[in-house]
Amino acid sequence: MKKVMISPSKYIQGEDELYNLGTYGKEFSNRALLVASKVDQSRVQNYIDKALETDSFDIVYGEFGEECTKKEIARLQKLAEDKNCGVFIGLGGGKALDTAKAASFLSKKPVIIVPTIASTDAPTSKLAIIYNEKSEFEEYFHLQKNPDLVLVDTGIISRAPVRFLIAGMGDALSTYFEARSCIRSGANNMPGGKSTKAAYALATLCFETLMEESLKAKAACEMKVVTPALENIVEANILLSGLGFESSGLAAAHAIHNGLTVLEETHHYMHGEKVSFGTVVHLVLENAPQDEIDNVIGYCKSVGLPTCLKDLGIVQVTEEKIMAVAKAATAEGETIHNMPFPITAKDVYAAIMTADKLGQ
Repeated sequence: MKKVMISPSKYIQGEDELYNLGTYGKEFSNRALLVASKVDQSRVQNYIDKALETDSFDIVYGEFGEECTKKEIARLQKLAEDKNCGVFIGLGGGKALDTAKAASFLSKKPVIIVPTIASTDAPTSKLAIIYNEKSEFEEYFHLQKNPDLVLVDTGIISRAPVRFLIAGMGDALSTYFEARSCIRSGANNMPGGKSTKAAYALATLCFETLMEESLKAKAACEMKVVTPALENIVEANILLSGLGFESSGLAAAHAIHNGLTVLEETHHYMHGEKVSFGTVVHLVLENAPQDEIDNVIGYCKSVGLPTCLKDLGIVQVTEEKIMAVAKAATAEGETIHNMPFPITAKDVYAAIMTADKLGQ
């Protein structure tokens, strides 16, 4: 039995760490292509300017087209080549980061990942989620390696809207349960091996940290300040969840998320918000103890995460809609097949409807 655990080469987290971007960037190249939306770039432009004053470092501003599509990846790959950039910097939310990771991989160049929100566990992974032009899930793009550096400035994250931090909690919430299911079934993790005890311990610690620190971290973020609880939740959302999911595996919760993207009503909701409901569905599918389901639903309600279809904008619930979600979630190659028992679209339909009732 082969066990595999992977991780980024370096992870740095702390308040005002973005001021050191030039120092870190020069470890790889003197010129970088910055992949960031105009909004995200404007939020941190003063940090970037001061960082470049401290250490001479060229940045080409590539912007980001708001969606991680094959077309956008190809555009940025060509831009980096044309401008002779030796390193990519992905800055912003999950989709910008995934785009930078994919473009750097195809360009065979290093990548620095700078999340400005802690809304997903994407920053540390070697996985990019590709969408089509309609914002519908298309495929998982497995890259050759994890990011060379993940740089997390908790001061910037504390000043982002609290909804992003909460969504990250929703994404992180699934980590332990999906890891547990993969270990029970003997499913392979993302790099193609079995989970190490270390990876499962990180997934477990991720869940424990959420239960202990979430409300305190939410309060800190609402006041736009950095506290130990906020630092701990940022680490849980990004590092613990990232290493936990990638080196232990995904299962039903993320497949349900992918299925939900076929409904236009859900497109305005964040990845972690859909995953949180997917986690409830996951627990229903495995017939988890009622106390465990109640604990997860209670946690979600306490921090403001979705627990039912209405919370995701699905007001008109029809069999046709939910079956479409169920069929997409059980498509060939989906992570739901990592569960320790066979699952059909009919099973998922029943679990979604039950989870919806329990979560209302």
